[in-house]
Amino acid sequence: MRASVLSAATVAALVGYAASVAIVLSAATALGATPGQTASWLLAICLGKAAGSAFLSWRAKVPMVLAWSTPGAALIAATQGISFAEGAGAFVVTGLLIAATGLIRPLGALVARIPDGIAAGMLAGVLLPFCLKGATAAQGLPALVLPMVAVFLVVRLWNPAMATLAAFATGIALALLTGSDLSTLHLSAPLLQVTLPEFRPGVILGLALPLYLVTMASQNLPGFATLRAAGYEPPVSAALTTTGLISTVTAFFGAHTVSMAAITAAICLGPEVHPDKERRWIVGPAYAGAWVLLGLLSPTVLQLLAALPAPVVAALVALALLGPLTGALTAAFAHPDQRLPAALTLVTTASGMAAFGIGAAFWGLMVGLAVWGLEHQKLRRA
Repeated sequence: MRASVLSAATVAALVGYAASVAIVLSAATALGATPGQTASWLLAICLGKAAGSAFLSWRAKVPMVLAWSTPGAALIAATQGISFAEGAGAFVVTGLLIAATGLIRPLGALVARIPDGIAAGMLAGVLLPFCLKGATAAQGLPALVLPMVAVFLVVRLWNPAMATLAAFATGIALALLTGSDLSTLHLSAPLLQVTLPEFRPGVILGLALPLYLVTMASQNLPGFATLRAAGYEPPVSAALTTTGLISTVTAFFGAHTVSMAAITAAICLGPEVHPDKERRWIVGPAYAGAWVLLGLLSPTVLQLLAALPAPVVAALVALALLGPLTGALTAAFAHPDQRLPAALTLVTTASGMAAFGIGAAFWGLMVGLAVWGLEHQKLRRA
């Protein structure tokens, strides 16, 4: 195997992991996960991504690399009043919905009818509070957070994909220099822990359905578009079915959804990876190997994040979500006829309100669709 293939696969995996592992930790914390359950979550989702990337790349002979849903993890982190078992139940339902979308074309067509601005407004509403917490973190611990931001902005000028990883490394270095105790870090073997899912209607509506829509809109569709832009025709139905089934299985170990990669996929698609476009698919198995190693290291990574000052972790989360937030805001207000519904979706979702045991993302979506429907009725009558 070419060194360039191994290098691209390793860099893509490291960027995907370091840029958003803190968000997954926040999601696990929001669901009340124990350290063992959180480590199981990370191990299961890493193994799921590895298996899916290797299988789809080998079968389709296309460099198809998978990711966890970072905006989906942010959505989970914003939820309140949901137990870990209920979260696992929502992940099972989300996985089944994604698989069904690959198998049943009318379901995909139904999702496609949701206006882009409203779906993007819901995503922006999920992400905005986390980015605001980054500003608060800078106020609380400027000596550590502001250098992280500076490194992020400078590195981003030359290599946007590496910016968050560089900020993460800066935060660790500064934490060590300012007296954070990382001496207790040690290697330990991760274990998969089975979680029996619980299904509550309010959680399915308030978490599973928004998680499905966020994963489709912010991960799967951009992932397929990235492959097409590189000159490949991805097997959409097979990819959705595979990622949905993997997500369903890993949910029993506490993990949220596996999806197509977009930003990290771009690292694996260029001619510098392999000059022969038809042989470039071998980056998929190499990428899978990198994720297996990262999964085995998950307990140590969790120890590292727990040892860092809270403002450093909050800043890392905010920096990792700036790109998705920018994209969501751009899409939310791209269509003039959808701007008001998108804005109402955004503010309702960002408010964190909950009613009847159903979270804000669902109500934001409902408000946006209702206003959009009223405006379209007005236009039809006119």
